[in-house]
Amino acid sequence: MSQHDHALILAGGRGTRFWPRSRRKRAKQVLEFLGHGTLIQQTVEHLAPVVPPERMWVLTNRDLELEIAKQLPHVPRKQILAEPEPRNTAPAIGLAARILNEIDPKAVMGIFPADHYIAQPRDFQRLVRAAYRVARGGHMTLLGIAPRWAETGYGYLEFAAGEMQPGSLKPVVLRAFHEKPDKAKAQRYVKSGRYAWNAGMFFWPARVILAAMREHMPETASLLESLPAWGSRAFAGRLAEVFPKCENISIDYGVLEKTAGVMALAAGDIGWNDVGSFNAVYELLPHDRDGNTGRGEALILDSRGNFIDSEKLVALLGVDDLVVVDTPDALLITRRERAQDVGQLVKAIEKQGRTDLL
Repeated sequence: MSQHDHALILAGGRGTRFWPRSRRKRAKQVLEFLGHGTLIQQTVEHLAPVVPPERMWVLTNRDLELEIAKQLPHVPRKQILAEPEPRNTAPAIGLAARILNEIDPKAVMGIFPADHYIAQPRDFQRLVRAAYRVARGGHMTLLGIAPRWAETGYGYLEFAAGEMQPGSLKPVVLRAFHEKPDKAKAQRYVKSGRYAWNAGMFFWPARVILAAMREHMPETASLLESLPAWGSRAFAGRLAEVFPKCENISIDYGVLEKTAGVMALAAGDIGWNDVGSFNAVYELLPHDRDGNTGRGEALILDSRGNFIDSEKLVALLGVDDLVVVDTPDALLITRRERAQDVGQLVKAIEKQGRTDLL
């Protein structure tokens, strides 16, 4: 790999669909759901054979900054940055690009979510290396995931007919972006063999994404360009002033969907999962013969398909397909099919002003 390859790990989310386990200071990305470390530790572990920790950067929020620094001792502390305010992925990526372009004008960025799961890391690393090679040529490059079912919760990447070859290292020009579809449309996407899930993994030279932002997001680009030199005494204060003024928009909406010639690679089965809810964790864990799984002590009779996460004994009798998450100050019980909606509870708690539960 090139000494100019850098990895940016986006770790600013709150993980509200994992409440009450996920809180502001202990959000999803710093929790251990699947063993072998927390989600962000696994992300770093999978990337380390491709990009060493000294060229990794983490962008998070002020609530998680210290915890992430504690969990990632091999990533230089100065490269774990906290956004002054959440402004979605475009300003976050623009900020990192601004810093990287300053310290390394030949910098090539790979952008990775902190909280996704990869079951086949060697195959993932093979694709990441290929994507960096394409990006070094000046191309904006994405990794898509060959869909395993008709998912309505993901955006999709459209390839030209016959050009989506999952697992191939040959990049192709992406035809179009599509937002989260309804069930019927998702089924058509999967059947056609021309669509991949948008996994939120991007690769490009820092100078290229900065130029694209100047074209498509000029106000935000101007704000980021007004920052003083990274590491200067004035940097943090100026960042706190200008970053909240940036557009609150994703890099997909803000730049990629407006840019021609974006390249893409389609991953084969690398065991990718966005770990978007307790139901996703349920699917990834081993089950007993009745389909029950989880963490903690449980007494289960005549019950099937349940997920339990508790520090005390949970007894289930005659219930199916539940999520039960017990913490010292809150208890969640919902059906697994409603696990994606847990974030609605967090909004209700915020309206009640119960900051102690957030």
